Amino acid sequence: MSSTTYKHQEPKTREQYKKASREQKAKAPSASGERKRIRIRLIPIWLRIILFLLLIIVCAGGGAMFGYGVLGEGKPADVFKESTWLHIRDIVTQK
Repeated sequence: MSSTTYKHQEPKTREQYKKASREQKAKAPSASGERKRIRIRLIPIWLRIILFLLLIIVCAGGGAMFGYGVLGEGKPADVFKESTWLHIRDIVTQK
C-alpha cells in the first residue's frame, strides 16, 4: 500500500487574504481594454415603487374583503363602506 501525504497548509490571515486579493486584481486586464456592460432597466425604479405600493393596497383590500366576506360571513363589498369601519371602531373601543 502506498501512503498519500498531504501538505499541511497553515490558515491564511486576513492580511494575507487582502494581499492576495489585491495582487489578483492587479493582474487583471486594465479597464481600458475591457467593455463595460451597461444595464438597461426595463421598469424604472420610480415605476417599481408605484407598482409596489399599488400591489400593497390591492392585497390589503382583497384581504379585508376575504376576511369580512368569507370568514366573517358578511358581504365582501361592505368592507368599503364607512359605516362598516365605524361599527368596527365602536366594537374595538366599546362605546
